[in-house]
Amino acid sequence: MKAGRGKGKKGGSGMAGLHKHRWVWTIKNDPLHFGGKGFTSHHSGVLDIPITLSELDDNLDRLRKQGYVTEENGGLIIDLRSAGFTKLLGSGNFDVKSSIKIDKITEKALNKLSVAGITVETNDGRSKE
Repeated sequence: MKAGRGKGKKGGSGMAGLHKHRWVWTIKNDPLHFGGKGFTSHHSGVLDIPITLSELDDNLDRLRKQGYVTEENGGLIIDLRSAGFTKLLGSGNFDVKSSIKIDKITEKALNKLSVAGITVETNDGRSKE
């Protein structure tokens, strides 16, 4: 009996050799066998989108044109939540009499705004006048 006439010499049984000598079969018949489609995101979730006091001062007119700033009782109400920002940082200065709505605020920004007499409404419990 010559070699290979029976069950022998088939190059392994089952899935053996899929990454070696049966590679063409793998590509044709089972292309997702080794994964390679998609990825797993390892980010924790929602990221903070910050704005500084100086950026707020520079972009106040643009925010007003977009409808995120309204006037009430002689002061402004700035809704940074609706504008897509989640955190207010304290670098720079902002001294326009207003009330600001934001999710999070740093201590430095809160101190600067409270000295200027600006009211801040937050979701993290920090609210001062």
